Amino acid sequence: MTRGEHGISREDISANALKVMYRLNGAGFESYLVGGCVRDILMGHEPKDFDVATNATPEQIKGLFKNCRLIGRRFRLAHIVFGREIIEVATFRGHHQESDEDENVPKAKVVAKRDSHGQLVRDNVFGSIEEDAERRDFTFNAMYYSVADFTVTDFANGLAAIEKREVELIGDPETRYREDPVRMLRAVRFAVKLGMRIEEKTAEPIKPLANLLQNIPPARLFEETLKLFLSGKGEVTFLMLHEYGLIEPLFPQLAPFLKDENSREMQFVRRVLANTDERINSNQRVTPAFLYAALLWYPVEEQSQHLQSESGLNAHDAFNIASGEVISRQTQRIMIPKRFSTVVRDIWILQQRLPKRFGRRAFQLLTHPKFRAGYDFLLVRGQVEGGDLLELAQWWTHFQHADNGKQKGMLNALRKSEGGAKGGPRKRKRKPAKRGPDA
Repeated sequence: MTRGEHGISREDISANALKVMYRLNGAGFESYLVGGCVRDILMGHEPKDFDVATNATPEQIKGLFKNCRLIGRRFRLAHIVFGREIIEVATFRGHHQESDEDENVPKAKVVAKRDSHGQLVRDNVFGSIEEDAERRDFTFNAMYYSVADFTVTDFANGLAAIEKREVELIGDPETRYREDPVRMLRAVRFAVKLGMRIEEKTAEPIKPLANLLQNIPPARLFEETLKLFLSGKGEVTFLMLHEYGLIEPLFPQLAPFLKDENSREMQFVRRVLANTDERINSNQRVTPAFLYAALLWYPVEEQSQHLQSESGLNAHDAFNIASGEVISRQTQRIMIPKRFSTVVRDIWILQQRLPKRFGRRAFQLLTHPKFRAGYDFLLVRGQVEGGDLLELAQWWTHFQHADNGKQKGMLNALRKSEGGAKGGPRKRKRKPAKRGPDA
């Protein structure tokens, strides 16, 4: 497509991305904007970042840019750093050998490798722009914009996919999913983000192959879940993941609670995600810890009750042990960094402490660094479950905004009602008086 046909202007492109392409071209290499940035500009969206593809090798790229760092083991990439903006530059990828045992290929030259599931675990194979286009995942991500002649080359009918509003894989879907199972998550993410549907052949293998996500490193899945749930469309994304059977391999402890679409567990997760979407779309701060606390809350409750009944542990000890066990199991699938898992446990512990409001406890809880997160969590639980839990959440809503005199009045009223049955003060046993020698 010529400039007149596609309408992309250099004004739509990051100045730093243009610098990178001009320098590569000036050194005798080819360079193109590629992937999501081209797709987004064509769809009238503002690109989040700009990626460049070139026939220069990572080492040649590094030789041209002092502000370059090479990253990646599965496939080497160059990051050109301009302050806070990073332009990612990838060498054209080529087709890999199907086996390390190919007698016609010297072992020293075989730099791609699959595991027993067909997943690519090493992929440093360089090739032509045509091969690179075939190696890309979705058709609308295989469009290349050249700053040399201002054309867009559409190798896989990506523009047609945009017009049909379909997410469509390049090549055989099962093979492509086996190469990289994260493509199943990307298909869902793009469908939600772009307001598209997943094309039939692309959608068909997802459920049968969903378990392959178990082979993805937990740290990578943490980054992918952030993209899924902190996009501003987390609730819709969650429902689509559930529809395609992708929640179970990500959150195996949560999945059994979601069999009933109208269950309190499903309603709770949806409400938390809807609230998160609202905050993100209002440019308010969110933390992954709150989201993970919600996704794992009911597994913690169930495990705590199980430990109490089976092991005879008291509620406090059972809850602490259950919290550790549930987080430990989850990190086998999705790594939750300690800076977040610590906050997750703080939120959960506050659910045990917030019902205990007598004496100085209520005032002490207000000063807890995670009080707000714990209260917000309690409020959503109350909205979903109702009853005493909702009354407790409403009490805390009024208490935290009341002046000191009114707060004391609320605590006095609480003592009188029901004799403080809900988390009331304990009666202290009076120590027997010491008996003197003449008693």
